[in-house]
Amino acid sequence: MKALLLLLAQLCSASLVPEREKDPEYWRRQAQETLRNALRLQRLNQNVAKNLILFLGDGEMGAPTLGWGGQGCHELGALWFFHLPPLQTYNTNAQVPDSAGTATAYLCGVKANEGTLGVSAGVTRDRCNTTKGQEVTSILRWAKDAGKAVGIVTTTRVTHATPSAAYAHSANRDWYSDGEMPPDALEGGCRDIARQLVENIPDIEVIMGGGRKYMFPKNASDVEYPREEKHRGTRLDRRNLVQAWQEAKPPGKVAKYVWNRRELLALNLSRVDFLLGLFEPGDMVYELDRNNETDPSLSEMVAVAIRMLQKNPRGFFLLVEGGG
Repeated sequence: MKALLLLLAQLCSASLVPEREKDPEYWRRQAQETLRNALRLQRLNQNVAKNLILFLGDGEMGAPTLGWGGQGCHELGALWFFHLPPLQTYNTNAQVPDSAGTATAYLCGVKANEGTLGVSAGVTRDRCNTTKGQEVTSILRWAKDAGKAVGIVTTTRVTHATPSAAYAHSANRDWYSDGEMPPDALEGGCRDIARQLVENIPDIEVIMGGGRKYMFPKNASDVEYPREEKHRGTRLDRRNLVQAWQEAKPPGKVAKYVWNRRELLALNLSRVDFLLGLFEPGDMVYELDRNNETDPSLSEMVAVAIRMLQKNPRGFFLLVEGGG
């Protein structure tokens, strides 16, 4: 029986992605049909939202998180999404999805293969040469094109699967810096996720979370943990991407980088146009273990982000992830 189950698992994992699911238009047509059906409903709400905040409890969607969503734990059935039809949360090549493929689905509207982000199902994990021409656009880019301010707040690395699907296109979710990429991917011209954060959409107003070490040259000491080797910079290209992020801003705009809670809360946000906060070398510390002197809480980061973004009269889009 064990051998049979193993064989079935191998067959499922090796199954081919249907050709139609490799085409982003396949997913967009379904979305358009859903919208058309919604428009046929009576008593249609004609109001247009000015701001959008997407909260994601990645890895933490248990009773406490759902209860925090505005309902008592004994009233969880009242949450609106419990009344939706069953959702098909699969990757195109896997029944149990991962955060990269699902982030691509809800941020870009296109299902993708397991372990890939910001690309269609035409991209095979780890194969850099399948990426070109398969990039898909996210709601963060759409909001920017509509004149809105945009922001990303996470308790994971800002280059982790969920936030990076908003701005990056990668055949592997783990290519945080060029130090994590194989030689063939570098030779093939693929860019690491941290570099894409700086280069793809340079006018993201707010970026906060962890992930300092992917922004600095290999073996550069971390500002908070200077003696710990595991927290040192990882970049093989020797670039300082924090500096590159600041230099990419238009003349006259103020771009502030902070690495601890004290600096963050001391900012005069009326005089800041762009904010980058990287509070840990990797993922941020769990709330129960958080250092109140150095690491802001998720709620503090969100409060700062909203104050920054609401300065735009056209509104904003904000992605907030409580990562697990």
